[in-house]
Amino acid sequence: MNPPLDISLWQLLLGLVFILVAQVTSVVYHLGLNRDISIGTLRTFAQLFLMGYVLSFIFGSDNVWLTLGVFGVMVVSASFIIKGRVREKSVPYILPTVLTMFASYFATAVFVSGVIVGVEPWWEPRYFLPLGGMVIGNSMSALAIAIERLFSELRQQKNMVETRLCLGANYREASQDIFRNAISAGMIPSINAMMGVGLVFIPGMMAGQVLAGADPLQAVRYQIVIMLMLVGSTALTSFVTIRIVRRRCFGKGEELLLGSG
Repeated sequence: MNPPLDISLWQLLLGLVFILVAQVTSVVYHLGLNRDISIGTLRTFAQLFLMGYVLSFIFGSDNVWLTLGVFGVMVVSASFIIKGRVREKSVPYILPTVLTMFASYFATAVFVSGVIVGVEPWWEPRYFLPLGGMVIGNSMSALAIAIERLFSELRQQKNMVETRLCLGANYREASQDIFRNAISAGMIPSINAMMGVGLVFIPGMMAGQVLAGADPLQAVRYQIVIMLMLVGSTALTSFVTIRIVRRRCFGKGEELLLGSG
């Protein structure tokens, strides 16, 4: 197969035509997204180029602690993004979210790279960091949706939850439906992705491997593992995090701490 074609700086800048389309759309329809689009574009260039240089250094260092350090930074950064999306101040949810994310993402990445793919050593950065990054990126969005759904439904159904508590239900029984809805909301995007993968779209990892000259059938195997990994990690992280955060929504006497507004 032919090697992948290089993209020159001018060809890269030519891609900004798509940003121009987005900016014009925002202006014409008064969407108010121009600032966000501009900042997002700058952050995309800066963060990805920085990551490229960092990965080049890490791949050549062969240091397990450096690899795990970068992985930890990725998790913490994801938690800040979740905090920006879930604007809840009355319930301390960030610490359990970060700890759950790190534990579940780490276990998932180790299992996939060390057991399924069979990389030696398991922390080989060329495999561990991309796999971990895909888990973090996809599960991060799902987790933000799940946490936001939990808080919003607890507020919307405050009267019903408190009525159940007054009738003798514990906090688990009083919020069981809300708990299930929150986890379901977080899992649906990854399940929908499985429904359309290969038919509606070609996923990023598979596309990258094919463009790099890999055997398409081998790329398919990697992508199947990735899709299964994402669904499993999303389910595990959402379940554990929502379970812990839900408990923090109630006081020691199992009274609901969230307000209605």
